[in-house]
Amino acid sequence: MARTDGRSPKQARDIEITTNFTMHAEGSVLIKTGNTQVICTASIEDAVPSFLKGKGSGWISAEYSMLPRSTSTRVRRERNRVGGRTQEIQRLIGRSLRSVADLARLGERTVWIDCDVIQADGGTRTASITGAYVALVLALKKLQNQTGCFEKLPAVQQVAAISLGQFAGQILLDLDYSEDSTADVDMNIIMTRDKQIIEIQGTAEKKTFSREELNQMLDLAEEGLKKHFEAQSNALGGG
Repeated sequence: MARTDGRSPKQARDIEITTNFTMHAEGSVLIKTGNTQVICTASIEDAVPSFLKGKGSGWISAEYSMLPRSTSTRVRRERNRVGGRTQEIQRLIGRSLRSVADLARLGERTVWIDCDVIQADGGTRTASITGAYVALVLALKKLQNQTGCFEKLPAVQQVAAISLGQFAGQILLDLDYSEDSTADVDMNIIMTRDKQIIEIQGTAEKKTFSREELNQMLDLAEEGLKKHFEAQSNALGGG
């Protein structure tokens, strides 16, 4: 299958992470993966949800939205009620970050992650997770520099995400919208840098897929995410 942007089947899109993108948030980035662009901010609040009060543990929560002209046609703002897709994505982002954080070390604080899609061309949820991790670490580093409250940062592992698809038996890495909207199989993989799986979202859109094909997609995701982890490390000054 010829890809619209000329990439090979196993090639991820170029990724660019710009840190300190906004003035006020404790941590902020603009992440670009191909033509998809997401602003991710992290804000720290000295409070926790009621179910955690007095337990010495923190929390990480996420919100996600798409700007009205982030797509080819105007998307209505979700003012009064958040849609099902939005709820699913923001819960996914929150779960992904909590899975790599030591919430007890965070203390009774909440980190709010906001992911706002300003331009969508496939993979907005995966870009949000990859960018949100960097925003989270930036926020925690800023808090540490200001207060000295951590001996070690509560973010203990890197996490990133990437999409895959299958077309007539061929597996493609990191789908743009034209590919994502026509795939026979659609998959998102969330993983840590040491190859621990956080979540697999795999759907047979037009045809089923085998256990062997699933393993092939996992192997390709591992390889493709190396580029994401390197971009995160570079953005955070870790090389």
